Amino acid sequence: MAYDDILLHLGEFGPYQRRIYLLLCLPAIVVALHKLAGVFLQAKAEHRCLLPFESDNATYYGLTEQQMRLSYPWDYLAKGYSACRMYDTNYTEEYFHNNVPANQTVTCDRYVYNTEKYQSTTLMEWDLVCDSAWLKATSDAIFMTGVLLGSLIFGDLSDRFGRRPIFFLSLVIMSVAGVLAGITPDYYSYTFFRMIVGAATSGVFLVAYVIGMEMVGPKKRTFAGVAIQYFFTTGFLLTAGFAYYIKNWRHLQIAYTISGVIFFSYYWFIPESARWLLTKGRKEEARLIVKAAAKENKADLPDDLLDNLLTPTVNEEKMQEAGEKPSLLDLFKHPNLRKKSVILLFLWFVNSMTYYGLSWNTSNLGGGNDYLNFIICGLVEVPAYTFLLMTLDHWGRKVILCGCMLASGTALLLTMFVPNDMVWLTITLAMIGKLAITASYGTIYLFSAEQFPTVIRNVGVGASSMFARFGSILAPYINIMAEIWQPLPLLIFGGCALVSGMLALILPETLNRKLPETIEEGENFGKKSKLKVVKNGELDPVC
Repeated sequence: MAYDDILLHLGEFGPYQRRIYLLLCLPAIVVALHKLAGVFLQAKAEHRCLLPFESDNATYYGLTEQQMRLSYPWDYLAKGYSACRMYDTNYTEEYFHNNVPANQTVTCDRYVYNTEKYQSTTLMEWDLVCDSAWLKATSDAIFMTGVLLGSLIFGDLSDRFGRRPIFFLSLVIMSVAGVLAGITPDYYSYTFFRMIVGAATSGVFLVAYVIGMEMVGPKKRTFAGVAIQYFFTTGFLLTAGFAYYIKNWRHLQIAYTISGVIFFSYYWFIPESARWLLTKGRKEEARLIVKAAAKENKADLPDDLLDNLLTPTVNEEKMQEAGEKPSLLDLFKHPNLRKKSVILLFLWFVNSMTYYGLSWNTSNLGGGNDYLNFIICGLVEVPAYTFLLMTLDHWGRKVILCGCMLASGTALLLTMFVPNDMVWLTITLAMIGKLAITASYGTIYLFSAEQFPTVIRNVGVGASSMFARFGSILAPYINIMAEIWQPLPLLIFGGCALVSGMLALILPETLNRKLPETIEEGENFGKKSKLKVVKNGELDPVC
C-alpha cells in the first residue's frame, strides 16, 4: 500500500499535520531574513570623493556649492556632481579663489558617505562603490551560489541520513556562519561566511519543506506548497523592520542570525518523516509516528493496515524488475520531452532572476524611502499567493503561469516610458511586475512537478531548481547596471519575463490530466491528440 493511502485513513491534513506543518513553516521567516539581508547590509548610500584638505570625519554636506562645483565634474547621466571622480588639482585657497575648474579629473581613492539613511553598511566600511561596485554584486552572487550548493549537498544528505538530523545540522551551520559574517574583519571573509549561510538556508528551508509536504495528503499539497510562502513573505517584511531600527550592519547581521536560535527547540517537537523512514526499511519507527498522528487526529488505523506500509505498489514492482534508473540525460533524449524540459529550465531561470532581481532592486527605484519601497515589494506577495490559492485548482496551471509572466514583463517594460518626474508610477509598475512574477514563481513549482514523468520527477525538479539558482546568481549583476542607466535592470527583467510567458504557451496543461509516469508517457504528454476507437465504441485519445 502506498503511503498516500495511509494518509487517506489518517487524515490528509488533520490536527497533527497542521501542528507540525505550522512549526515547519516558521523557519521560512529566518531563511527570508538571510536571503534578503543584503539589501540593507550592503545598502548603497550617497557618496562623494574625500578631498585632500578634508579630515577623516568630514561630513557629506560639508562643502559649499562653490567648492562642489570646483571639486567634482558634472555627471550628465546622473544629473549631478560625480560621485566617483574629482578634479586633479592641489585644492589651495588660490584655486578656489580663481573660481575656474581644473581641466583633468582623477578617480577617488577615499569617500565621504551620507549617513542620514544608513549609518553603517559594508559598502561604507570597505568602499564598495564606483570601480569596486562590482564587488557588492559579487557578494550577492556568491551568496546565491551557496544556496545552490546547499540545495545539492543538504538535499542529498537528507535523503541519505534523514530529514530531521540534516535540519538541525543546517541550523547549526547557519547560526555559526551568520555570527561570523557579522564580526568578520574584511570583505572576503564576510562574503565567504555569507556563502556558508546561503548554503545552510537551503538545508533549513528544503528539509522543513520536504517534511511538511511528505506528511500532507495529495489533495492538500497545493495549499501546503503555497501557504508556506506566506511565512517567507513575513520574513521579507521583517527584514526591513530589523534594518529600520538597527543601523549598524554588523549588529543587523547578528540580529538576523540570533532570531533563528529559537528553532533549536524543535529537537523535542519535530519527528522524522515517516515516509522517509519507510523508504529506509525502518518500519517500526514509522509505525510509532503514524500511531501518534492517528491518536491526535482521532483516526482509527488497525494494525493490519499499518502492516501493509512496506508493500510495494504495482508500479514500484515493475520499476524494480526493470531496473529502471533514469538520469538527467533522459530529459533530453526524446524531442517532445526535450522541448518541454528546455522551456521549463528557462522558465525557472527567468522566474528566479526576476523575483530576486526585483526584491534586491528597491533602492534603485527612487522615491526617497528605501524601507517603504522594500515593504511594498514584500506586501504585494500576499495578494499574489492568495490569488494562487483561489485559482490554481480551478483555472489551471498554464493560464496562470503564462498570464502572470506576460503581465510582469509588460508592466516592467512600460517603465521605460515613464517620465523622470513620475517616480511613483515607476514604483507602481515595478510592484505590479513583482506581484505577477511572485504568482508565476509560486506556480512553476507545481507545474514543473506535474510536467515531468514520475520516474524522473525528482531529477527534473532538481535540475529546474538548479537553473533557478543560476538566475538568482545573475540578478545582482543586472541590478548593478542601474549605475549605467537606472531603468535598465527593469527592462532586462521585463523582456525576459515577456519571452518566458510566450514560451510557456507551448507547454501542456496539467490540471485534471492523468500525469505521465514513464519516459514514454512523458514524451507523449502534451502532443496533439490522435483519436482511436476502443472496444466499447468510445473515442480514446492516443496521447
